[in-house]
Amino acid sequence: MPPPPCPGIERVTSLRILGVIVNDRMTAADHVTMLLSSCSSLLYAMRVLRAHGIPVTSLHDIFRATVVSRIQYAAPAWSGMCSSADRVRLDSILRRSKRLGYTVTTTCRLSLSCLTLLTMISSTVSRSTPVTYYSHICLTR
Repeated sequence: MPPPPCPGIERVTSLRILGVIVNDRMTAADHVTMLLSSCSSLLYAMRVLRAHGIPVTSLHDIFRATVVSRIQYAAPAWSGMCSSADRVRLDSILRRSKRLGYTVTTTCRLSLSCLTLLTMISSTVSRSTPVTYYSHICLTR
């Protein structure tokens, strides 16, 4: 049972904190929906760029700089709140990008299991070790 409302303060169901959407059920569903929407727009923009003749290597760089970085942003904070349905939804956009040829190699696959691994690593690694090193390992294998 939520506490009684305070006068003058509006109750909201979700809140965006440093780019991560947290809802009142403490799930990542709203954040994943926002990620899928923005990544779909980015994939469309990349399709337009490819139609205009941009080199494939540049598309790979753009994919890593936009889509992958957007998914990885604050992943240790929100990946633990992902349900299996959220993971399937995120994997679907990554499979689509692989099918469209935006990944560097055919074996390069970023999945939420990798993000979960990043969450575990970031909680056990000292503050001086950059987590981006471990995310690079996940993206190149």
